Amino acid sequence: MEKLWFHGDPADAIGQKNLKDVFTINNDSGEPVLNVTGEIYGGISTKAHYQNYHLSLQVKWGDKKWEPRLNALRDSGLLFHCQGEHGAFWRTWKLCHEYQIQETDLGDYIPLGNDSGYLKGKIRSRDPIPNSAEHQQRSVYDPAGKLGYVGYASASPVVDKPHGEWNTLELFTYGDRAVFVANGEVVMVVQDMQDTKGNPLTSGQIQLQSEGAELSFRDIKIKNLTQMPTKFSRYF
Repeated sequence: MEKLWFHGDPADAIGQKNLKDVFTINNDSGEPVLNVTGEIYGGISTKAHYQNYHLSLQVKWGDKKWEPRLNALRDSGLLFHCQGEHGAFWRTWKLCHEYQIQETDLGDYIPLGNDSGYLKGKIRSRDPIPNSAEHQQRSVYDPAGKLGYVGYASASPVVDKPHGEWNTLELFTYGDRAVFVANGEVVMVVQDMQDTKGNPLTSGQIQLQSEGAELSFRDIKIKNLTQMPTKFSRYF
């Protein structure tokens, strides 16, 4: 697998020039680690667009949290198939699909903006989701559930490592389908992913979020796929 580290580091940042050194890199036993303070909402993005790939990385939480999430779960995200301008969503991120990185919620599916997807699940709650008036229902992923449109869906099962330990996350995406794997478990499967105009969304930039919590990433790797791995066929 190709290591994304070889294509640059935060010193090469464009856009807002990495205010307050939110993103820094240090070496841990000879391997680069990307540290994110979380102090400012933002992200670090690939310059290239990617399609049909297997992305893997490791992530662990630090201790620091920032307003407005001092009393909330530690939160970040792996954004993929990012399109358009930075700041299109919450004046911060691009329009995209999100592999949620949040305490007890590794692998939640969140379409940022009016992007959408379909998954098998069951309705868990009809409570409004903050800042997402278009998507009032919350589903939880269930491979035995009914396939339906979803705006925000909770991953299942919960597979977090204890605080301070490394979690291994994998994203498999081929065509308009995606499989989220966390610590070796399939926690979310999405298909028929679409952009804001209802067109298939199959490629884009990749972005890691800064969202109010300290965390670190390491061993970020990407590999081209010629098909969705057959081991996932039963999930579609």
